[in-house]
Amino acid sequence: MVNQEPPKQNIMATKWKIDPTHSEVQFKVKHLMITTVTGYFEKFDLEVETENDDFNTASRIEFTADIDSINTNNEQRDTHLKSADFFNSGEHAQLRFVGKKYESAGEEAQLHGDLTIRGTTKPITLNVEFGGTVVDPYGQTKAGFTVSGKISRKEYGLTWNAVTEAGAVVVSDDIRVHAEIQLVKQT
Repeated sequence: MVNQEPPKQNIMATKWKIDPTHSEVQFKVKHLMITTVTGYFEKFDLEVETENDDFNTASRIEFTADIDSINTNNEQRDTHLKSADFFNSGEHAQLRFVGKKYESAGEEAQLHGDLTIRGTTKPITLNVEFGGTVVDPYGQTKAGFTVSGKISRKEYGLTWNAVTEAGAVVVSDDIRVHAEIQLVKQT
């Protein structure tokens, strides 16, 4: 008698795409170590695959942001950020995050993955607050998240800096990341 395994159930992946109209991706950096400058990306994309609607089962999380869409509300600074001193958008048009593991405990979670900026990839962990899921007035299922974290820009080759006459650095190494994300379930 042959020992047969029970047939495997086909679990269909649920696909989610970002709703860019209801999402934003920001970064904050200290300037002269006394104030904080906020910037954001105007063009970005995020795709997630889960089993059913359970984000704990996420098998694919891929985020990209277009470097040329950086906006700090100062054209001269934005041009400098896109230059070889910082992101070098001519050679590295996007930054990319690939999620490896989503660990949740209720509404709080951590997302582990690899962040690639300027051709350098490093593991990072982001804090995630799950806002829940809801069906909007148009029948679309949406899920909301607040994502935050901190990275060292120098680890990604963004090493430009200057020193003031008093010896203070112009741009801090630590970059705080904050994103409000709304995903739309794909049918």
